[in-house]
Order: sequence, then structure tokens, then C-alpha cells
Amino acid sequence: MAKKVLIVDDNQEMLLSLKEGLDEYKETFSVLIAGDGLVALGKLKKNPISLVVTDVNMPRMNGFALFAHINEYYPDIPVIIMTGYGTTDTERQAKAGGALEYIEKPFMIKELAMQIITTLGKESEGGALHGISSGMFLQLMEMEQKTCTVRLANNPLGKQGVLFFREGELLDARVNSKHGIDAAYEIFSWDKVNISIQNVCPQKEKKIESNLKTTLLEAMRLKDEAGQMKISTEKPVTSLKEEKEPDKVTENKISKKPDSISSIEGKLEKNIGKRSGLWDVYNDNSWNGLLRQMASIGTFFNAGRLNLAYIDKGESNDLILLPGQETVLISVNPKCPKEKIIQILTN
Repeated sequence: MAKKVLIVDDNQEMLLSLKEGLDEYKETFSVLIAGDGLVALGKLKKNPISLVVTDVNMPRMNGFALFAHINEYYPDIPVIIMTGYGTTDTERQAKAGGALEYIEKPFMIKELAMQIITTLGKESEGGALHGISSGMFLQLMEMEQKTCTVRLANNPLGKQGVLFFREGELLDARVNSKHGIDAAYEIFSWDKVNISIQNVCPQKEKKIESNLKTTLLEAMRLKDEAGQMKISTEKPVTSLKEEKEPDKVTENKISKKPDSISSIEGKLEKNIGKRSGLWDVYNDNSWNGLLRQMASIGTFFNAGRLNLAYIDKGESNDLILLPGQETVLISVNPKCPKEKIIQILTN
């Protein structure tokens, strides 16, 4: 997916000339144009912009006001300032605000193109991965305490998102104009993404209060819930006559505890006894999405087959997930003998 560069200038002739001149680089980036800062804000809300090139002197909203807005709401988007009235004060103001480059008109289109390409290349200075599940990979950012900006592209949906990490802590997320926890939920619901990592984090404020694992778990739950709702709405409507009342045999089957669950309870009771900390064992397929992501990231890193997942919720109970045709969820006391339980369940 070609990256998008937004060029802002009130000179229409200049805009069209730049758009036409930069067309030869369309395989690397595409160009959107805006006649002033207010029009640019609308473009930023609706499009995944990777870079803004803006004039300074414009009506309604000038370049510095636009730059300040980008710094506050889109801190990951770099800005190149261009002006036909270059002064030392203008350059100082641009650099003080954090502008990436300062270009004085007139300039060669090729010169601007090279600066754009160089800037866009920094988006993946920390590496890039393609076609993987986002959630479990991003937990590595937390484990390694990375400070970085992670950009994710979901090509099938035509969407792009950004995550900000400082020392492994998720500060904020953005999908176009959507920010914070809702943007994170959307990003973590994407199945296959291309990821690029930039080794800086321009975001200063923490806007997502929950930690990464909690956010990921909730995103997976919301995704599975949405999928189940979609299936239920697509299910054919049957008349009352067509519906059959469950017979007593069926009811008995439903109420009977599955052999796999009885076996797990028996194993823990036999090997640990009442001090196992076991609270409950049951099937819960709402965790299937999370387990699929765990399995896929394990495959990507050649970590072997996923046998079990232990989730420390930081609450009154922890969870153990066992993958299979139906996911088995085991609720345990956080003070349970974790290592011994894991050894028993994986043997």
C-alpha cells in the first residue's frame, strides 16, 4: 500500500505543479492536496497520512497553527515546512516546533521527493514484518520494554493504525481520527497486518490506562462477541412448528459435565489435592481468537505448539486456557502452585 503525503498550500498553481511533478514517485507514495490548514484537518481525519508538507502563510489556518494541531493530535506524523518568505525567525520557529525540515521556495521537485522518501523510510528503521497477527507480537514490545512507534497496515480493509510505546508501556493508539482505547481495540481486532517499527515515541501523554494484556484480551472478547452476533443475525428464521423441544436425553447430555473437564479436575485433585487453588473448569469458546493469535505468533517465531496459556489478571482469580476443539478455561486462585499445575496439565 503506497503511503500518503499531504501537501498544503493556498497557491493552487503550486499545489497542482507539485502533485503532477511527484506523480512519478507514485509507487512509493501518493499525494493528497489541501488549500489551507482547515481543509488539511479534514484530510487528516479521513486518510492515513504518513507525512505533511505545508506552506506557512495561508488564510483561515496558517502553517504553524496546522503544525501545532498535528503535534497535539497526530504526533507520529512528521512535518516539512515550506515558505516563500524565508527568514531566520521563521526557520527558528519551525525548528523549535519540531518540524522535520525547512524548505525555502523555490526548490526543485526532485529535492522535495528525496526528502519525502528519506523521511518515509524512517517509519521502518526498527524493522518490518508482513502478514502477521498484531496482538501477540506487540506484547513483545512490552516484554522488551521498547520505546517506539509501531505502524500497522491492514491491507484487506485498507486501514492503517499507529501505537505508541514508551519503555514497553502502551501510551496511545490512533486509527485516522480515532484515538485511545477504542483505536487500540480496533487495531487488535485485525487478523493479518504489515508492521513497521520506528525507534522513537513522540507521544508524551498516557491516554490508555489499562495495560497491554488487558487491552488485548478485551479486544479479542469484543471481536468474538461481534462475530457471534453476526452469525446469529444470519441464522435462518424458523417457524414455531419447525422448532423441536429438547427431549430428556438431550437435556441430560447438556447438563452432564464433559469427560475432558472431569479428567482435568481429577488430575489436579489426585496430584495436588484441595490446595490446588482450583475454582472452576468449563468450556468457553470466547477465548478462541486470543488462542489463535498466540498460536500464530508462536509459529512465526518457531516457538513450537501452543499447549497452555496462563493469564495473570491481577484480580481475585487467574485463568488457564487449554486449546482444543473447545477451549477449556480453568479459574484458579492467584496463590495456586502455578508451576506444578502447568506441569500436570501439559504432561
